[in-house]
Amino acid sequence: MPLVPKDYINYRSTPVYDAVTTPKTLLHRHNTKAGVYGQIQVLQGQLKFTGFKDKRGDLDKEVIINANETAISHPQYWHKVELLTPDTQFRVNFFAHKDSVIVEQNTLKPDSKLLS
Repeated sequence: MPLVPKDYINYRSTPVYDAVTTPKTLLHRHNTKAGVYGQIQVLQGQLKFTGFKDKRGDLDKEVIINANETAISHPQYWHKVELLTPDTQFRVNFFAHKDSVIVEQNTLKPDSKLLS
């Protein structure tokens, strides 16, 4: 799986998900946004990452991610996840170029009214 480029920064992370709280959209074919890398971080248990060549669903790869391991989904890559153990817990960390609009829109800025 690809690495996140060095000039990309983590601009957002999901809460920790488990068998009960995982959004159904993650369990079905979906893709990452243009310009965004998703890092799947398994904290406990085991998760299967399935990647597809395109929206039609031709299989590209399947990767088993164990506890304390990560995998990367590159921008606009179609994929889904499957929790393989009842105790699986994971989060997704999102990375975008440090100078991108995505990072700018998702970075907290001080409220000028509070500073005056």
